[in-house]
Amino acid sequence: MKEFDTIAAIATVLGEGGISIIRVSGSKALDIVAGIFKGKREKGLEDIKPYTMRYGFIIEKETGDTLDEVLVSYMKAPRSFTAEDTVEINCHGGVISTQKILEEVIKNGARLAEPGEFTKRAFLNGRIDLSQAEAVIDIIRAKTELSMKSAVQQSNGRVSREINNIRGKLLEIIAHIEATVDYPEEDLEEMTADKVTYDLTSILNKIKEILSTADEGKIIREGLNTVIVGKPNVGKSSLLNSLLMEKRAIVTDVPGTTRDVIEEYINIDGVPVKIIDTAGIRETEDVVEKIGVEKSKEKINEADLIILMLDLSRELDEEDKEIIEYIKDKKYIILLNKSDLDGKINRESISNLNSKYIIETSAKTGRGLDRLKECIRELFFRGEVKSKDILITSTRHKEALIKAKENCIQAIDALENTLAIDLASIDIRNAWSNLGEITGDTLEEDIIDKIFAEFCLGK
Repeated sequence: MKEFDTIAAIATVLGEGGISIIRVSGSKALDIVAGIFKGKREKGLEDIKPYTMRYGFIIEKETGDTLDEVLVSYMKAPRSFTAEDTVEINCHGGVISTQKILEEVIKNGARLAEPGEFTKRAFLNGRIDLSQAEAVIDIIRAKTELSMKSAVQQSNGRVSREINNIRGKLLEIIAHIEATVDYPEEDLEEMTADKVTYDLTSILNKIKEILSTADEGKIIREGLNTVIVGKPNVGKSSLLNSLLMEKRAIVTDVPGTTRDVIEEYINIDGVPVKIIDTAGIRETEDVVEKIGVEKSKEKINEADLIILMLDLSRELDEEDKEIIEYIKDKKYIILLNKSDLDGKINRESISNLNSKYIIETSAKTGRGLDRLKECIRELFFRGEVKSKDILITSTRHKEALIKAKENCIQAIDALENTLAIDLASIDIRNAWSNLGEITGDTLEEDIIDKIFAEFCLGK
């Protein structure tokens, strides 16, 4: 276990509530808290048993004043979250009392923890690997039950087991190649180019299988970035309100009511879908509206999915056609809104678009919204969302797998072209190293620091 300063931070959301928790971790954690704790009948923390709690008060050392009534719990190394001695002070939930206790802990010898430092210590002390550590922040940020379950599976080591299994097989191949090359006179099983190719092909197929759901996994983790676009007054804000089942956006008959981008999340079969209602795209002299239109175009370029709304009660004009041209090469769903009114759109004018994803809707009555959700599942999840099949949710993990896949392909090409197993061994080593970036075994320290910097304080 590594030697570190003793650190402290507030582990709960700061504000008014039932309780707040101040977490202290490090070799001096118990001594620091014992120095400001007074138990019932003057009993301190000197004889507290691990994994128990003690009732008492936190005292301000300088004045002797009681700061708050508390419960103190003690977890002894290495059986704690950080694998270090850890003390948690449970006090009343309130900004002032919580901050005062944290200040007193720091005055007594602790250091304020950096973002993610508790989880970083758990990683550096070998209690969890890097993919499990990253899952902690995913659990905290999960927006649906499905994304939370996926993060919990990762925190329990599901990703690590798969990756370590592949790395173990690569290591076996490397060891056999080195034995064959370095000790040809020994009576060992010879590794031929055909044998290495066969084993590598099996590993390559496994990597491809894991990668096949990475795009879906990213959506479950980060949400599906969906932009509603169209001319002013076609019903974009009404659609947003219908999907959210609340009046989130202002709806009027005046074109250009929405001046800025509005973002909200909805849940479709456990998938967090970030719905972005944009300002209507049109030529305008209004300075504020013009800024909104430019923002709308930016959001289109960043989107995973574009929902284009057209007014079924009006014929298409040049502005509609410009928007269609702008989005035709992206993933889109076309909503012919106001289906409760007489239809005037000439279907021939949109014949170049995929009819499968053209839906007649009424944001006013809710007609067509179920079909909209079905289309989203078809476009991104092959019709059904299956959390058990999804393993990779992180872009960083996906990039490492892609590099490992390329290494395996290069090794197989070298074997087919030269039959030199020692040359292939270089690419196989690179694949083993790239996969190690996922668990943190072969990752550089500055990248590790960057990952943990995204965590909140107290975690």
